[in-house]
Parts: sequence; C-alpha cells; structure tokens
Amino acid sequence: MSPSDEKSVQHDKAEDLRAPPSDALRGSIPQQDQEIVIPQELFKRLSILDRLLTPLIILTMIIGVIIGEFVPHVQQAFDTVRFDTVSAPIAIGLIVMMWPILTKIRYESLPALFSAPRIWIQIGISLFLNWIVGPLVMVGLAWATLPDLPTYRTGVILVGLARCIAMVVIWNQLARGNSEYCAILVVINSVLQIVLYSPYALLFINTIGGAHHAEIHVSYKDVAISVLIYLGIPLVAGIITRYTVWHLTSKTFLETRFLSYFSPLALLGLLYTILVMFAYQGHHIIHNLGPVFRVFVPMILYFVIMWTSTFAGVYYLSRRETDQKEIFGYEMAVVQAFTAGSNNFELAIAVAIAVYGVGSDQALAATIGPLVEVPVLLALTWVALFLRQRLSWKRTDAVQLV
Repeated sequence: MSPSDEKSVQHDKAEDLRAPPSDALRGSIPQQDQEIVIPQELFKRLSILDRLLTPLIILTMIIGVIIGEFVPHVQQAFDTVRFDTVSAPIAIGLIVMMWPILTKIRYESLPALFSAPRIWIQIGISLFLNWIVGPLVMVGLAWATLPDLPTYRTGVILVGLARCIAMVVIWNQLARGNSEYCAILVVINSVLQIVLYSPYALLFINTIGGAHHAEIHVSYKDVAISVLIYLGIPLVAGIITRYTVWHLTSKTFLETRFLSYFSPLALLGLLYTILVMFAYQGHHIIHNLGPVFRVFVPMILYFVIMWTSTFAGVYYLSRRETDQKEIFGYEMAVVQAFTAGSNNFELAIAVAIAVYGVGSDQALAATIGPLVEVPVLLALTWVALFLRQRLSWKRTDAVQLV
C-alpha cells in the first residue's frame, strides 16, 4: 500500500470516529468513489443487525397484524393509558426509538452550520418540498386513485399533510445522510407543523379537497402536544445523555464506546413501535382488505415520487456545482429525499382518531401509512446506499479535470 493510500485509509477511519454509526441503525459502507459495488457486496458489508433489519421489520408487521386480529380487545388495551390524544404505548416506543438517534447528533457543531450559507439553501429547498410540493402531490394522488372513497381519501390526505419528524431520522441514519442537517430540518418542520397542520387540514380537506360536508376541527393544542411528546422528550433526553456521558468520561469514549452499545436501543424501539401500530389496526386491516389495498396505491406512489424526484434533483445539482465548497452531495441528497418522502403517521393517526373516531375509515387509512412507508422507505435506503457507490457524486467540471 502506498503512503497516499495509507493516508486515505486513516482519513476514512477518522471520519468514522467523528460520526460513528450505530451497529443496529447504520450502513457500514466505506466511502469509495472509484469503486462500483454490486448489491451482493453491499449486503456483505452490512453488520449482522443491519442484514436482519428488513426481515425483522416484516416479521414484526405480520405479528402485529396477527395480534390485532386474534387477541381480544387489544385496541382498547392500548387506549387505556393516554396523554390527551396521544397513545402512551406508541409514545413510549417512539421515545425509545428516537433517544439514541438524537444522542448521536453533534449539537456542538450546529452554531457553525447556521453560519454557513449552505444550511439556508437546504432549509429553503426543504420548506418548498415539504410544505408546498408534498401536500399538493398527496392531494392529487388521493383524488386520482380514490375518487369513490371519500373517507379513506381524507385519511390519506391527513398523512400527506403531516411532515415527518421521527422516522426520517431513522432512514437518514440507515442511508448515512448528514445527521446534523437532518436534525435541523426536523426541528424546523416540527415547529411549522404546530402552526400549519390545522389550517392545512382545513384547506386541503374542506376547501381544495371539496369535502364541505365533512366537519373537521384540528386543535393546535393536540398537534403541539403530539410534537412535544414525539420529538421534544427524546430531544431533551438525547442532549442530556450526550453531554452527561461526555462530561463524566470523554468525547472519545462517548463516540467510540458508549454510542456503539446504546444505539441498538433505537432498533428495539422501532420494532416495538411497528408492533404496536399494526396490532392497533390489525383487525380493521384484515376485514377491509379491498379499501386497504386501494389505499396502498396513492401511498406507494407518493413515497416513490417524492423520494426519487428529490434524490435525482439533488444529484443533478451536485453534478453541476461550480463553487469549490460543496453544497449538495450524497449526504444532502439522502437528507432531502427522506425528509420530503416521509410522513408523520403518528400525528396523522392521532388527529384522525381524535376527529373521526378510532374505528373510522379515516383512522384506518392513516394507519396504512406506516404499513406502506416502513417497507417502501426501508427499500429506498438500500437504493440510496447502492447509488452512493454506483453514481459519481463529483462535480462535472471536477470529473473533466481528472
């Protein structure tokens, strides 16, 4: 190995130490711009837990549906403990899932990020995709595919209006996006969600959607409480955990030892959340297979269209950057694609239940959100990791100079 190769290897190792991915939620693929990796080699480079992630999620979904169908009164059991409109079992799973992920974010570097022009460009792109393009796309797809199912269509629209604040962090970690930028966009979308979800629901369901006969009232308080629980609690817990461990030990111990053992807790929280979600609506899913499969169509189209168009758009911009300082690149393509292509199905379900009732078609349609989102976006993380190696992310002018 030449001295330059040794330096390159040391540099890659140093990058891994600065932002160590978890054993349970990461794609352990070293950055090799010149190497084209086929899917079989990509799979071999993943850790054991990464390899088992997809079958574990699918198995958990199946078990959840079986529990919901054959265990008596399971839905009522989940509803016995609630905080306002939020189901405690679901909230516990989301908090456990988000806690390790938000502990890994390097909050100490965020002030420097806000001082760079790059972050404001990313924020502008994200706001345009999430609050203008995304809702319009979902409304259009809902009407195009469910013209004769107004109640299910309303549930689909509620999902499209709820911008993702939880699962996007998981997908971003799996696909090895930029965690700091992802955290910033998640916080901004969370604040906007508190302000905009109620008027958006009224606008897109009653006015644009034409459902003037449907009485809908979405409380700002309900949305704020949901966001506070799903994001606020794990965010505070993550900050306290990170800097407590750092203070008691060292930053090196935190990032190289503690996080490697703490991170798999996120996988357990993810699986538990999926189990509860699917058990909650398992009976309705089994006994409404016709409408359920029809609701699959706009959901799948939405996730694929939003993700692929955003990823392709950022890739296009990456190849045509003229500034020597990189603004886009693979990590930002992942952040923007999963932020635009994900939805806060927890909030959509909570609102649908609060407004229309737990046994309503709207609540069932909202619950189908994770049924579709989890496998589709999990598959897209594999697509992203493959395209990371398959595509050239260098600027066009830089490639021509080589």
